[in-house]
Amino acid sequence: MSFFKWIKSPGYAQGVTWALLVAFISVSNDVITKFIGTRLDGLEISFFRFFFSMVTVLPFMLRKGLSSFKTERPELHFWRAVIGSAAIALFIYSLILLPLAEVTVFSFTQPLFFMPLAILFLREKVGITKWIAVSLGFAGILIMVQPGTTHFKLAVLVPMASAFLFAVSDVLNKKMVLKESTLTLLFYFALGTTLVALVPALYVWQTPTLTELFWLLLLGSGANLIQVCIFRAFAATDASSLAPFRYVELVFSVLAGLLFFGEFPAMVVFIGAAIIIASTLYMSLAEFRKRK
Repeated sequence: MSFFKWIKSPGYAQGVTWALLVAFISVSNDVITKFIGTRLDGLEISFFRFFFSMVTVLPFMLRKGLSSFKTERPELHFWRAVIGSAAIALFIYSLILLPLAEVTVFSFTQPLFFMPLAILFLREKVGITKWIAVSLGFAGILIMVQPGTTHFKLAVLVPMASAFLFAVSDVLNKKMVLKESTLTLLFYFALGTTLVALVPALYVWQTPTLTELFWLLLLGSGANLIQVCIFRAFAATDASSLAPFRYVELVFSVLAGLLFFGEFPAMVVFIGAAIIIASTLYMSLAEFRKRK
């Protein structure tokens, strides 16, 4: 059996492979962003990321026919685009401003913001143990950012704001996922964010070189590929068994930061990361057990 046939089959090993690919592609996209962010503004990078994401998913929409463009929730697609474009633009700026591993750790805080939002907007019920996990997660954030000391940097608020907006976007996704196909969600998000990001990008416009366009194309394609790998991973095996592998991304980001940018995180980053990972991992596993 060829590797491609093997990886498409259901099973734990296949699910882990897809999950590891998610981590690898995510860090690769982050490295590309940091490199081209040395000349291009984050707003312009955001626009091209969205544009090439739309261009690469459009052929699949056309292949499925006009029915794939139908949607029952155009207003939610609009808000997903507005919130998502802001979240990704802030994430891109955080990659330009901060070390790669630190940004990766802050991206892990998204579930900590999602839970209070889910209680408020989705009317979800949460037990005391989850509240304790969230509290510990925020304690991990405080250890990392060190407020009130000379080590505190205002730039850390950028990835935290991004994580919060991604959590808001997840609330919208949860409302839409039962009524919209995955392809429709991908396309309208890419289209909407492209339109939202166009005007801000024009204010900071610098014409990309052919080399930069190539990397931007990879960036947009990678954004779609991450989603495909996530869906494949969850189709192959239980989500709970894959939850720990999300944090392999931190290993990749530490290695990439050291190799390409000469960055190595401070000890407080590792301590904060350990607490954040433990709390969010517990929340993921508890959520899966509740659903079962």
